[in-house]
This record gives sequence, C-alpha cells and structure tokens, in this order.
Amino acid sequence: MRNGIKLLALTLLMSLGACDSNSVFDDYKSVPNQWHKDSVITFNVTPLDTIAPYNLFVNVRNTNDYKFNNLFLIVTLDYPNGKVETDTLEYQMAKPNGELLGTGFSDIKENKLWFKENVILNESGEYVVKIQHAMRKNGSVNGVENLEGITDIGFRIEKPAN
Repeated sequence: MRNGIKLLALTLLMSLGACDSNSVFDDYKSVPNQWHKDSVITFNVTPLDTIAPYNLFVNVRNTNDYKFNNLFLIVTLDYPNGKVETDTLEYQMAKPNGELLGTGFSDIKENKLWFKENVILNESGEYVVKIQHAMRKNGSVNGVENLEGITDIGFRIEKPAN
C-alpha cells in the first residue's frame, strides 16, 4: 500500500511538471533509422499573436549511436508573404569526454536548442519551418549521407518568461 501511495504521488508530481503555460507550439517528427542528408523535416506553424515576441527552439532527441560532438543544421523559416530566412546553426551535443549532453534517464537524450530569441512573427498566416542536417566528417567535402543516432526533430515556440 505504501508503494502505491508513493507511485501515485510521483505520477501527480510529474503531471504537474508537464504543464507548460509558455508553450505556443511544440511538435516532433520521427526520423527513420538514419537521417538522410536530403531529408527535410517540415513544420507548419500559425502563430496566435502577430505583435507578441516569441522564443524559437529546435528540439533534438538522440541516442548513444550519435557519434559526433556537434550538430550542424540548416533551418529555414518561410514567412507567409514569401520572405525566406535561412540559417546554418551549430550546436554542441557532447562534452569533451564524449558524454552526450541533454536530458533523459535512458540512452535517449533530449536537447532544447535556441534558434531565435524575442522574434515577432508579425505576418498573419502560416509559417513553414524546414530543418535538415549539414554534418560532415573532418577533412571530407561531402556531407554525411545518413546520420545515425537522431530519433526525433522538434520545433517549439514559447512566450518569453516574464
């Protein structure tokens, strides 16, 4: 009986922690066994407010099969009126000793990576976010064709904390 009460309390605590009032958009797309260099992950987003600032994040879930210390991504933001912004981003994914960064209790780690801070998405309509990897091995001109160890790519929009 005592273990049942502890389990119930833990479940209640976890569910309260899952409430996130700052989240405006949060979605993930699964990556098959390997993320092909030409595979583009796409998110369609319609912001709720065209005058409020937002923080934008790329979320990455990876396993111990991820063999690199960093991650290069090409992220494109297509505005409703046709304007396009493209950024090449580099994120640190491991400590110098090779231990993967991120949160998680199993071999799957989750990383919440900054994309843009205090951005005002001032155009009404649908924005399209496109994410693809741009990884290369040292000394190689050609990109890594099939990137192993990435299981999911996500995109998140939050209201800035007060």
